[in-house]
Amino acid sequence: MNATLQNSPARETTHHGPTVTARPDRGADLRALVALVARGDEAAFDQLYDRLAGPVLGVAGRVLRDPAQSEEVAQEVMLELWRSAGRYRPDRGTVLSWALTIAHRRAVDRVRAAQAAYDRDWLDAVRSYAPVFDEVAEQVELRLDQEHVRRLLGSLTKGQRESLTLAYYGGCTQAQIAALLGTPLGTVKTRIRDGLIRLRDQLAVES
Repeated sequence: MNATLQNSPARETTHHGPTVTARPDRGADLRALVALVARGDEAAFDQLYDRLAGPVLGVAGRVLRDPAQSEEVAQEVMLELWRSAGRYRPDRGTVLSWALTIAHRRAVDRVRAAQAAYDRDWLDAVRSYAPVFDEVAEQVELRLDQEHVRRLLGSLTKGQRESLTLAYYGGCTQAQIAALLGTPLGTVKTRIRDGLIRLRDQLAVES
């Protein structure tokens, strides 16, 4: 997790200047460290890093559930603390709560970005997919945002939604979908056709 931080000024130089002896669970010590970091004290940042990196990683991990992404977010948070130490205000909360709030915000942003990318990929797949029923697919022009995607999918039956998602996003053929769902091929074809027609009709109403 320290790879990026090792490239920052705080990790390239040896310790110098005034330092604060870290004592567990002492908010005053953390405030003093942040004040020194705000003045560019790299040794103080090393101590602040040692005190906060673990809790920050813990928050990121609980939100993201992915070790690699959690470590990336923790790096970003610690770098933000280094850069923004001068903006910390003790009257708005403890140093720990400040750091964990930043960690939570960045982790949530990462989750939202991943969901947005998923939705964009789904839309791209829908636009580019060419099912057997070309005359229906050609009429389905999805000029949608994320909320539209979720609303339209929610309007389909479970079978239609599963079949369309596997076809458009999963890239499965109709035969593969039938095998995956344990459903007759004719039923899958009907679900895809009816789902496309329903999407087309809803888009026509919205336009």
